[in-house]
Amino acid sequence: MADIPFTLDQLRILKAIAAEGSFKRAADSLFVSQPAVSLQVQHLERQLNVPLFDRGGRRAQLTEAGRLLIDYGDRILGLCQETCRAIEDLQNLHGGTLVIGASQTTGTYLMPRLIGQFRQRYPEVQVHLHVHSTRRTAWSVVNGQVDLGIVGGEIPPELHHALEILPYALDEFTLVVPQGHNLVSRGVVSREELYNCHFIALDAQSTTRKVIDQVLAKNGVVPRQLQIAMELNSIEAIKNAVQAGLGVAFLPLNALEKELELGVLARIAIEGVVIRRLLVQIMNPHRYRSKATEAFCEHILPLFRDESIATIDLLGQSEL
Repeated sequence: MADIPFTLDQLRILKAIAAEGSFKRAADSLFVSQPAVSLQVQHLERQLNVPLFDRGGRRAQLTEAGRLLIDYGDRILGLCQETCRAIEDLQNLHGGTLVIGASQTTGTYLMPRLIGQFRQRYPEVQVHLHVHSTRRTAWSVVNGQVDLGIVGGEIPPELHHALEILPYALDEFTLVVPQGHNLVSRGVVSREELYNCHFIALDAQSTTRKVIDQVLAKNGVVPRQLQIAMELNSIEAIKNAVQAGLGVAFLPLNALEKELELGVLARIAIEGVVIRRLLVQIMNPHRYRSKATEAFCEHILPLFRDESIATIDLLGQSEL
């Protein structure tokens, strides 16, 4: 690419001369000397190899080349001013973009609440939510494609050194049954009785399913001995199936607010067993942190953060 044969200062000078009609008045408006203005115009004409002013009259008249440069110069200077405003707006959170990553369950049920709170405070900041697996979200944070993430699965060990990982909140799972089920009147079930239930579950390879199975196993329940009547690929599909009376399921509590409130599903406790996992906040400490990201971390994340888990061993979250 060839060197650009003019500077922004030269464009400003050219614009002032065209507006004022003389080199002298242009110099006064720019608070510089007339010889300095004349010298800059001479340099510009020499660089472009065309005359920009017809110097035969009393008033500085632009040549055709001068008018062309003024036209483009106005657009260039306008873009420069717009750029400065955009940067200033970004610093003041009147613009800009925030990119958030989340794992499936978190992205579906928690993040919309957080983003809604953020949009109320900073409506001019664009927010993009990328919902993927924990592994993909973690890599996106490391690569700078995502500003921050909230995930509930296992972060790849090879990324631990590249990420800032902070405990965020506990995500609890509960056994749910349809209204009219014989367990509703009892409200509690023993571990042994779980083997008599027909379960609707997520795919065995899903992160959420693995977490549930791990916690059950640690509490004396053998996951492979549970009767899995159906496997579905979404929590919403499982909720609908349970509501239709096709079985029971382990589902995240934060995904059940509406159904529990309406009474179409019932929550059943398991004697001596609590199923929960740790959600963590991940960021790349080596990349620039925008004002929007800082505002989200400072004003929004604390609204849902569980401060009591701040000292939990991140590597031992499966034991929760």
